[in-house]
Amino acid sequence: MNSILLDEQEIFPSKVVCIGRNYSEHIAELNNETPDEPVFFFKPNSSISDILTFPKGNSSCHYEAEISFIIEENKISAVGFGLDLTLREVQSKLKEKGLPWERAKCFNGSAVFSKFVSFSDDISKLEVELLINGELKQKGGVELMINKPKEIIDNLLGFSSFEDGDILMTGTPKGVGEFKTGDTFIGKILYNNNLLLEKRFEVH
Repeated sequence: MNSILLDEQEIFPSKVVCIGRNYSEHIAELNNETPDEPVFFFKPNSSISDILTFPKGNSSCHYEAEISFIIEENKISAVGFGLDLTLREVQSKLKEKGLPWERAKCFNGSAVFSKFVSFSDDISKLEVELLINGELKQKGGVELMINKPKEIIDNLLGFSSFEDGDILMTGTPKGVGEFKTGDTFIGKILYNNNLLLEKRFEVH
């Protein structure tokens, strides 16, 4: 199984729980409708990586930077930076046909993470930033989320469950787009406007 680092210790999430359409401006940039309830999809353990690789056999892939949490005993225990990679053209074709998104969202290496750090402070003050080749592409925080992390957890527990060590990705702010091999990503998690953690990725 693939692993992540939590306070420099290796853990093995069973899955990644993702929520779509959780920032209004991101919904608008993709011309989507605002959902009446949280939109969930799961990524398998095989999607987890700490290396950013452009998916082979595809001409286009989108980045989506997200505040990501580790869940233990159904509560947030740690925070990290995550990238939800999306084959947008594939996703659009599947959506048009009313088909599931797995081909566009759940491929190997489609959930890319920094290390995680234990966190028990006020999650409402967390923010994510993404720079690509030195240019700020995405910036947004919990205060902009339609569904806050606690609401997301409670909603999911109404029909599914978390295993200890599972990852929750909380949606992406506006600014998603294409990337290519050779790009340099710098992902940041800020707490109360101060840098909490940072991860540099070179696209392979």
